[in-house]
Amino acid sequence: MATPAFRFGDFEVDVEQFQVRQAGAPVHVEPQVYDVIAHLVANRHRVVTKEEMLDAVWGDRFVSESTLSTRINMARKALGDDGRRQAVIKTVFGRGFQFVAEGVDDDGPDEDSPGASQPPTPRTRDVIRFVETDDGARLGYATSGDGPVLLKAANWMTHLEFDRESPIWRHWIDDLSTRCSLIRYDERGCGLSDWDVDDFTFDTWVRDLHTLADHLELERFPLLGISQGAAVAIAFAAQFPERVSGLLLVGAYPRGRLVRATTEDELRQAALDVELARAGWGIPDSPFMQVFASQFMPDADRSQWNAFNDLQAKTTSPDNAVSFLETFAHIDVTDFAPKVECPTLLVHSRDELRVPAANAWEIASLIPDAELVSLPSRNHILQADEPAWDRFLSVVDEFLATVAPS
Repeated sequence: MATPAFRFGDFEVDVEQFQVRQAGAPVHVEPQVYDVIAHLVANRHRVVTKEEMLDAVWGDRFVSESTLSTRINMARKALGDDGRRQAVIKTVFGRGFQFVAEGVDDDGPDEDSPGASQPPTPRTRDVIRFVETDDGARLGYATSGDGPVLLKAANWMTHLEFDRESPIWRHWIDDLSTRCSLIRYDERGCGLSDWDVDDFTFDTWVRDLHTLADHLELERFPLLGISQGAAVAIAFAAQFPERVSGLLLVGAYPRGRLVRATTEDELRQAALDVELARAGWGIPDSPFMQVFASQFMPDADRSQWNAFNDLQAKTTSPDNAVSFLETFAHIDVTDFAPKVECPTLLVHSRDELRVPAANAWEIASLIPDAELVSLPSRNHILQADEPAWDRFLSVVDEFLATVAPS
C-alpha cells in the first residue's frame, strides 16, 4: 500500500510521517507550519477560510490572525514561494487561502471521497487537569490520544501549555498520542505545576509519580521515562513492581554527573553546569543557554536552538533551574535497577553528547533482560526531521504491542 503523500514539482508532503521533503530531502518546518501546508494541500480544490484554518491547526486555543499570517509566510518560504509570487499558496482576499501549485499528484484519498476535505491527520488535543500531593504541591497533568495508557514520568523543561507550540516536544506529543492515551505531567517546580516549592528531592519525584498514578486509578501500565525521568521510572518500577507492565527509557542515565565523575576534570564540569545556570538561565544569547542547547541537540539548526532556549525560559525560574541541576547531579538508581521485574527497553542516541551512550549500557547491564536499541543520532532530544525519529516510533509500536494492557 502506497504511503499517503501529495507531490508537486520536487516537493512532497508525507501525511503519515508529518514531513515535507524537497527532492527527497526533509525540509525543516515547525509542526504548525506543517499542519497549515497539509490542510491546504488536502483541500486544494477550494478556498480554506481563515476561521477553518485556525480551527484545524489550533483547535480551541485562541490565536490571533497575525499568528496565522506568520505561519502562512513560513509555509510559503518552506515551499519556495513568497507573498508576492503566491505560486503555491494564494491569498484570496476577504475569504482565506488556497493551495494553487500545479501538477499535484497524490496517493491519498480521492477528491470526491468523504475524507478529502478533512485534514490528512487530525491532531489530538490536550485535556489539562491538576492533582494535589500530600505536601500540598499542585501538579498539572495532561491526557491526549486514545487507546492503551502510556504514562510518562516527568522530566525537566516541560510546560503543558507551551510544549504543543514548541518544535522541541510537539512531535513527541502528537506522534505518541496517535498510538496510545498519553499521560504526561509537569514536574514540581516547572511548567503548570507549582513553582514555589522547597522539596526537589529525587524521592519526592517518585512520590509525585505515585500520587498521579493513584489519582488516575491506574492499576498496571507501561511507563515512559526520558532523561532524568528515566531514573524516576526505574525507581518507581523497582518499588512498585505490581504497577508497571513495561519500561521504555529514552536517553537514560543511572547516575548523575557528580556521582559518576571519576576525575577532577569531570567534577569541575559538573559544578560548572550549575554555576552557568545560576548566571545565565533565561537570558537570551547567554553562553550558558547556547552551550546547553548545543549539548542537548548538537545537530539542530539555529531556529531549533532558539526554540529550545525559549522553552527553557518559560518552564521554570533561575533558582529552580539550579535546584534541578544540583539534584540531577546526585541521582543514583544503581541499587534500584536490578530490582526491576518488568520488560525494559532502552533507546539511546549512539553518539549523544549530553548523556553518553555508556550510561544506557550500564542500565542495560543492571536491569534483568533489558533490551537496548541504539539510534543514529547525536541528539539527547530526538527531533522530528531526523531519521532516528522514525526508527524510534517503530520501536514504540513494538513496545506498546508487547506491554500495554488491553
